[in-house]
Amino acid sequence: MTTPQISQDPLYLMLRNDDVAGFNKARESGQACDLKGCDLRGLDLRKIELAGMDLTDTYFRGSDLRGVDFRGCNLDGASLADAKVSGCYFPAEISAEEIQMSVKLGTRLRHRI
Repeated sequence: MTTPQISQDPLYLMLRNDDVAGFNKARESGQACDLKGCDLRGLDLRKIELAGMDLTDTYFRGSDLRGVDFRGCNLDGASLADAKVSGCYFPAEISAEEIQMSVKLGTRLRHRI
């Protein structure tokens, strides 16, 4: 198991500072961001745009993810422990049971694309 990382990526730091709108705007303008293995615990990410991102091993413990669209994202190894996931779209390859186990027990998602 990997340890969640505090990255120095400028877009990641926007999220850590509750600037989801700035993150979305920067991504929309073509700025790259690497969130693999990052620590996103406890953040309010309700309006985040993650289309096509590689979120391998990302740590979402206790985050507010309501309404987030994860379709097209790689979530292998991501943890959703105690996260709010109401209204989320997840890749069809991840079963509801897998998601429930991650939210309730903190298991890492198994998602191979």
